Amino acid sequence: MNDTLGIPVMNNQLKKKFLAMAIATVGVMPVLAYAQTHAGHAGHTAAPPATSTPATVSGMDGSMNMSDKEHGSMGMPGMDHGSMDMPGMGHGAGKAPAQGHDDMKMPMKQADPVKNTSAMPGMSRGQSGFNAPTPAHNMGAMDHSGGEMDHGDMQMQGGSPPPDARDPDAYSDGYVRNAGKYALPPSDALIMSDMHNFGSVNFDRLEYVRARGEEWAAYEGEAWYGSTYNRAVIKAEGEVASGKLQESETQLLWRHAVSTFWDTELGFRFDHGQGVPNREWLAFGFKGLAPYWFEVDATAYVGSSGHTALELKAEYDILLTQKLYLQPSVEVNFYGKDDERWGIGSGLTDGTAGLRLKYEVTRQFVPYVGVEWSSKFGKTADYARAAGDSKQETRFVAGLSFRF
Repeated sequence: MNDTLGIPVMNNQLKKKFLAMAIATVGVMPVLAYAQTHAGHAGHTAAPPATSTPATVSGMDGSMNMSDKEHGSMGMPGMDHGSMDMPGMGHGAGKAPAQGHDDMKMPMKQADPVKNTSAMPGMSRGQSGFNAPTPAHNMGAMDHSGGEMDHGDMQMQGGSPPPDARDPDAYSDGYVRNAGKYALPPSDALIMSDMHNFGSVNFDRLEYVRARGEEWAAYEGEAWYGSTYNRAVIKAEGEVASGKLQESETQLLWRHAVSTFWDTELGFRFDHGQGVPNREWLAFGFKGLAPYWFEVDATAYVGSSGHTALELKAEYDILLTQKLYLQPSVEVNFYGKDDERWGIGSGLTDGTAGLRLKYEVTRQFVPYVGVEWSSKFGKTADYARAAGDSKQETRFVAGLSFRF
């Protein structure tokens, strides 16, 4: 008793004892209740224990008798907690083997006894003994039979298109492949490219030339018609001055492909010149793309009276941009016998080296400017000096390459 006020007062020792008991009670009671609630969950087995003590789950309206109920036999037919497809678990396996309830956080909320028990479809009160199911255990959207997903209602890729799918021919004005007025007739239907004939005209040089104060035009090109392996070819080159054809070289050849990059050529050559007799030659040679992208053309000729000749040409494209490029070229000629009327000596007769700067406006239209150096050798140079011509000369050219 307080001596002054006469009020009962508890001493400090009793205060400490009561405070310790209160703290211990508050801490132990939830643990005991949790242990009792989940005592039958540890093994996840469907077999009920031999003996059990009735337990009351704290925190729920009413008492839920779980004295003889394991989760495997709680009136939930076919529900095996070991095979439940729980959120956050891998669906590839379809089951969660031997997962203890200590690892599954499934909060038990207080249920409203007034609410309908239909929150768990397929489960009756008589089977479970629940007054109302716990919201955290609402399994209505899950297939509990085997823990597997039901793919019956899933829309898989493929199959028939939907009714509102776009018509693939809606923008072709009704035309379809290999039919209609734009289709090739059976005789022209493209099966393999080497089964059809094609044609092309290609002028590599059509140019204006100026040298020694004189001017003239020069041309060099070819036209062909045939298939991939066999073609009829016409080659032509020459010079025109003062409106007259000064000299020309025309060849009619059969070109046959012998490999991916090489063709052989066999045919005739016809030479024409002002004030000199015409010459006819039998021609045989090859033409193609050498390693490192060199265009090579080599032809041997056999003429009347034992005349022979060999002509070698090569050119290369040096790309400066995708359209602008330099094209160096070289050409040399050899003859087996002297031909004074044509001003040709035996051996190496003449050679020409050129450099042209070309610009591809398109693949078919290529203007250019350039320069050439020409020289005559041996007896051919002697014949040129005797006729009043120079042995060497520098030519400035401007022209056009085109094909169609």
